[in-house]
Amino acid sequence: MKRNSQRGSGLIESLISIMVVSIGFLGFAGLQLNGLAAANDSLFRSKAVYLSYQMTDRVRANLPAANTGAYNNFSYQDVPNPGCTISVNCTAAQVATNDFAEWLTEVKSSTVLPSGAGVICLDSTPDDGTPGSPACDGQGNILAIKLWWNEKGDQHRFVTTFRP
Repeated sequence: MKRNSQRGSGLIESLISIMVVSIGFLGFAGLQLNGLAAANDSLFRSKAVYLSYQMTDRVRANLPAANTGAYNNFSYQDVPNPGCTISVNCTAAQVATNDFAEWLTEVKSSTVLPSGAGVICLDSTPDDGTPGSPACDGQGNILAIKLWWNEKGDQHRFVTTFRP
């Protein structure tokens, strides 16, 4: 084989190896982006779980109001006013309203859930509804806590059901 016929073959091999490595780095970058997106989804779902359990604990701490149905239909678009100062002679129903007001304020905080909305109500079919129409039918004896948030243009929902 003549020496002149081998000219440039090292350069072609180098270019091919750079191209293969570049494709590998692009694949790795795609995996990183997918991992970050999954971590972000997990963070918001964890916050939704925390918020729903927080409201569940509030209801169970105020059983007199839960037993009279004070928690059965909190689906306000705006944060309700309990009508009393919590430290001064509130009824169990007013404490329930205050519980929901504090909880909803946290849900609507943009640092917790983006475009967050939440309701608590009696519902025999809890896996339905939207923030504007939560679809609480008032049937049964199981309370549903429904949370919604928007992430990257998609609406997400988390539902917890429980008996006080």
